[in-house]
Amino acid sequence: MTQVFCIGELLIDFVAENQGDNLSKAVNFTKKAGGAPANVACAISKLGGKSSFIGCVGKDPFGGFLLDVLKNEGVNISMAQRSKTFTTLAFVSISEDGERDFVFDRGADEELKYDSTIKTEFKNNILHFGAATALLGGSLEKAYGRYLFDGLCNDSFISFDPNFRSDLWTDDQEAFIKKCLPYVEKSHLCKFSLEEALLISGKENIDDACTYLHEIGAEIITVTLGKEGTFVSTKDIKQTVPSTTVFPVDTTGAGDAFIGCLLYQIAKLSNLKTIFNDSDNLLKMVAIANKAGAITTTKFGAIAALPNLEQLEA
Repeated sequence: MTQVFCIGELLIDFVAENQGDNLSKAVNFTKKAGGAPANVACAISKLGGKSSFIGCVGKDPFGGFLLDVLKNEGVNISMAQRSKTFTTLAFVSISEDGERDFVFDRGADEELKYDSTIKTEFKNNILHFGAATALLGGSLEKAYGRYLFDGLCNDSFISFDPNFRSDLWTDDQEAFIKKCLPYVEKSHLCKFSLEEALLISGKENIDDACTYLHEIGAEIITVTLGKEGTFVSTKDIKQTVPSTTVFPVDTTGAGDAFIGCLLYQIAKLSNLKTIFNDSDNLLKMVAIANKAGAITTTKFGAIAALPNLEQLEA
């Protein structure tokens, strides 16, 4: 099976369970492992795929805890780095409908240094760029761009999820858009929320947004729509694949479970790029990935809630 390299942040989510959606009123927090690219790596591994995580955590107990979680889930952590800077933290509050309110205390994730010795590992494999903090500066952003170049030079399948967090870009959304465009241009697969697709494209509806994003360069576009399903757009189709009905308690990690499950299925193909011209298979894959995302919302936390293959096939 093709290996999937997930590049970006790994952090601690301190979750205020059953505290409503106002962090100022939260009292008790539970420690969870989080970070979108790490979630994706775990989603792939829990389904039986091969994933590696490339990112940085602190040389502190929280950093050790996070790497242990990934290792226990079967993720290759040999390319992860550790820094003297404290591990990145996120404080999360969850409302009754499963939606989140959160703030970041950024730390070691931005310290990731580019490692030229690993680029040959990317040849004919998948690179997934999860960008929640990667475009905020620091050496992580520089490494991010260089790994994209390495992937392109090694005929990698490129996947991109912008993971837009409004609280991180309150004063400079235009900078976020500008930084995303090179990844959209070079990606074979892009996963957006509806908010992200409209924001980055500058369009007012999903059809026009996808048309614009294809013109930039994205070959396959998936736009997750929560309980409504996922909108799939390629040169041949524009179609919404229905979601799986569940009763959500925490939407954290649902999008990561979706893209992780989709990449897991693509990685099983003997030729990754055949998916560009196989609309029927792509739609089937998206339906299965929708189920993975839905299952993840039925438990608290992200990594702990990700389904294994037995749960997905039930």
